[in-house]
Amino acid sequence: MRALAIREKALGAEHPDVAQSLNNLAALCYNQGKYGEAEPLFWQALAIRERALGAEHPDVAQSLNNLASLYYNQGKYAEAEPLLARALAISEKVLGAEHPLVATVLGNYSSLLRATDKESEAEKLEIGERRFEY
Repeated sequence: MRALAIREKALGAEHPDVAQSLNNLAALCYNQGKYGEAEPLFWQALAIRERALGAEHPDVAQSLNNLASLYYNQGKYAEAEPLLARALAISEKVLGAEHPLVATVLGNYSSLLRATDKESEAEKLEIGERRFEY
């Protein structure tokens, strides 16, 4: 929280480094099982990143993946799926199919599809037959 306060004061509330501090704080809350505290912090980090960096920046994809993971772990699959679809589309477009972030999002998305009894969609996604649009 201190790092967040310092960055906000020094850089302004809309700076990407402020978003990173918010993301880090959200991740801490998430890892402690404080999902209600983590969620608004993840959303705030995402909003700042979208405004400061643009809607198709890799950091936006990372924020979307983080939010989706939070929802997935709460069993909120319907909320997680569009976030993962968007994160995958952004990361593949900007970073290329072989980037580690793409692999992370792809793995998370496949897990979600399997958890929602969409095995064939997960398999198609993993072999690259189909890509989801957001």
